[in-house]
Amino acid sequence: MKLPNVVQELIKAQNNFDSEAYANLFSETGVAYDEGKTHTGRKEVQQWIAEANEKYKSVMQPVDYTQTDNKGILSANVSGTFPGSPALLKFYFEINEGLIQSLKISG
Repeated sequence: MKLPNVVQELIKAQNNFDSEAYANLFSETGVAYDEGKTHTGRKEVQQWIAEANEKYKSVMQPVDYTQTDNKGILSANVSGTFPGSPALLKFYFEINEGLIQSLKISG
């Protein structure tokens, strides 16, 4: 499966629990949507993923990736300390100039 570099790096950052590297993959105005909340900008994204890493200890194993233009959908098995683990989650990306403009995570 061929993944864009930014998606590969996001998986690596997640699996290493590196919230700073994770946030730096977003544009300055990038947005993450997860669990009904919106996190805008690198600072908010870093705070959100750091809290999620602490709480859930989630790691990702990519299963499938499709892309059309600048939008991609990653399906990944995610395991951690959350109820229902492991779970197959979908990550909806919008990528501009090699950075994540938006990421929406759903079950």
